[in-house]
Amino acid sequence: MKTLTGLFTLSVALIGFTVLADDDTETTEFASPTIDLGCVVSDIDASVKFYTEAIGFKSNGGFQVDAEFATDVGLTNRKGLDIKVLTLGDGKGATKLKLMQIGNGNKKASNDYIDTTLGFSYLTVFVKSTDAAMARLRNAGVKPIAKGPATLPTNLDPSIALTIIRDPDGNLIELLGPK
Repeated sequence: MKTLTGLFTLSVALIGFTVLADDDTETTEFASPTIDLGCVVSDIDASVKFYTEAIGFKSNGGFQVDAEFATDVGLTNRKGLDIKVLTLGDGKGATKLKLMQIGNGNKKASNDYIDTTLGFSYLTVFVKSTDAAMARLRNAGVKPIAKGPATLPTNLDPSIALTIIRDPDGNLIELLGPK
């Protein structure tokens, strides 16, 4: 199914969009103000390792979806899913990232820069300390893709540093936080 190739690029960026309302879910049609995100990956073990060790997500189990059910609900075209659930934060409001490997691999869409594909192109992870995040990245063998960390311009917030990295499939991740 062609749309699954784009799902990877589309879904990975959503991780930065956890919507935390005033926890006033009674007045909306939504059961939760937090969204869960799906990310199709080529190597689920490498991706779990990256997102837990380099970024700081916590592994929270996983499950499988058989090919028949995945086809019936429109997720895949006769292919099963192996899914690992990761969380960023604790409690009901924690972002959940569902890493998915389909069958025996997936093709990658272009994600060289944020303007090379339509849809969501990157994710933003807000860190409490850029120095601590950089130490975790170094320990995991991950390097920024350009100059980084870079201090934001004065018209934004120069007390914040921005670092861009890539996950094992080449997807862009920006880390934002105080230096």
